[in-house]
Amino acid sequence: MNFNLGFYATTRNKSSKADILKVYDEIKDEYMKINRFMIAAPKSGSGKTMITCALLQLLKASGKNVLSYKCGPDYIDPMFHKKVLGVPSKNLDTFFTDEKTTVQLFLDERADGDFAVLEGVMGLYDGLGGIYEQGSSYHLAKVTQTPIILVVDAKGMGKSVLALIAGFLQYDTHHLIKGVLLNRMSKGYYDIIKPLIEKELSVKVVGYFPEQKDIGLSSRHLGLVMPDELSDIKKLLNETADRLKKTIDMDLFIDIAEAADEIGDRENADVYNEKNISNCDQNEFSQNKAINTVNIAVAMDEAFCFYYEDNLRMLEKCGAKLLYFSPLHDTKLPEDCDAMLLGGGYPELYAKELSKNVSMLNAIKKAFIAGMPTVAECGGFMYLHTYIRNICDDTDEQNKADVQNKADIQNDMNKSKLVGALDGGCHFKGKLVRFGYIELAEKHSNFLPLNEKIKAHEFHYYDSTDNGADCIATKPATGRSYDCVISHDNYWLGFPHLYYPSNPHFAESLVRKAYEYRRNKNGKLL
Repeated sequence: MNFNLGFYATTRNKSSKADILKVYDEIKDEYMKINRFMIAAPKSGSGKTMITCALLQLLKASGKNVLSYKCGPDYIDPMFHKKVLGVPSKNLDTFFTDEKTTVQLFLDERADGDFAVLEGVMGLYDGLGGIYEQGSSYHLAKVTQTPIILVVDAKGMGKSVLALIAGFLQYDTHHLIKGVLLNRMSKGYYDIIKPLIEKELSVKVVGYFPEQKDIGLSSRHLGLVMPDELSDIKKLLNETADRLKKTIDMDLFIDIAEAADEIGDRENADVYNEKNISNCDQNEFSQNKAINTVNIAVAMDEAFCFYYEDNLRMLEKCGAKLLYFSPLHDTKLPEDCDAMLLGGGYPELYAKELSKNVSMLNAIKKAFIAGMPTVAECGGFMYLHTYIRNICDDTDEQNKADVQNKADIQNDMNKSKLVGALDGGCHFKGKLVRFGYIELAEKHSNFLPLNEKIKAHEFHYYDSTDNGADCIATKPATGRSYDCVISHDNYWLGFPHLYYPSNPHFAESLVRKAYEYRRNKNGKLL
């Protein structure tokens, strides 16, 4: 909503300026002023993450209360934001949640005057199935009324860069693109092309960034190498910020952000409130949760670190206390835990280390067999298997996969023993096994009410000897469906990464199952 325009339209013919100001004062508190812009690009690999991190660093250094968000399901880019800010970065995704809930998630625990930077995903208009608006950076910008800074990789381009920008402006029916940043461009050519862009296309050029051959972010099969794996990551990001500061108009970035409209409904900004955690007040646990908080053990270390911040928040709002532990470094589960959450990550890179931590393997297997409620996604799902076939070298995976897998079949020494709660193992395929958004429905109601679905995404190069068949996954863009997930009374195990706000019943069910486990374990209400 453009508050100023909407309000003006309803009052201009019958009210004085004093009347307008009076009414504005009465209702302005319903809306929130968050200064903001989105960093987007025509395609992946344009430099969005590096530039976003540098901008976050510069804004933070200027004393602003900076917030960060990532468009889409990516886990790794928010980790880089966190490294700069020292606070969690949140995902926002218009496939996962409807427009109203997306805005609520954006506003949750925010205040007037905050400065938000949103990082886009893929190309600006690339949404669901690569062809739909839903799930795209542009859709998120439209829903949150966020101005866009378009980062254009201009290497190897002359005046053709104008045609590229012009096409993106033509598609921008809501006129959200407010600035352009030219990446991998020399100063000499920037001085020539900048006035042409501003004259012919009537869009501000906020600066440029020369090609940086000595700094950059490495990639692997799931995306960028994680921040903690990079030496001197702080130094790298600081150096990038220092260089960017010299070639951009920071005041223009701030002007664009401050010109963003008011957004949302302040009174309804908490997506986690009781009315959104459906039926919580109807169950015994909720009525006693003030004195009966359950403890959920959450795997968190180098091997397991893919979690949506909003998933963890929703579990807490349902009455869970989260106890973080390391399957790599700890020898046992946290004391007095009532459920386990084993998230995604890179267990394949740490398979040998995980296999040597026998006491932790035994502790998790014992708890699982005893009926402790367990949710395991992707890497966590792999960890519960009997073994994983190792990859000796993370480079040139595609060429080595077939040879490696054949060797693994014949040589058990190339397998790392894991928890063994599930029969069989996981092995590298050399290519993406599953990729993209899905909707999941249980064949028999367990964690979800009958006929309800939860949204998720998949992105994995490994496969299991048993992917399960207790849920039906449906690709929303094509309607294609397939079986997956092992789900029974107390566990949900599979490759899909779930997004709990898309169906809060899932988080509620996990916490309720944890409570029932705790009560049965102790024989009474605690």
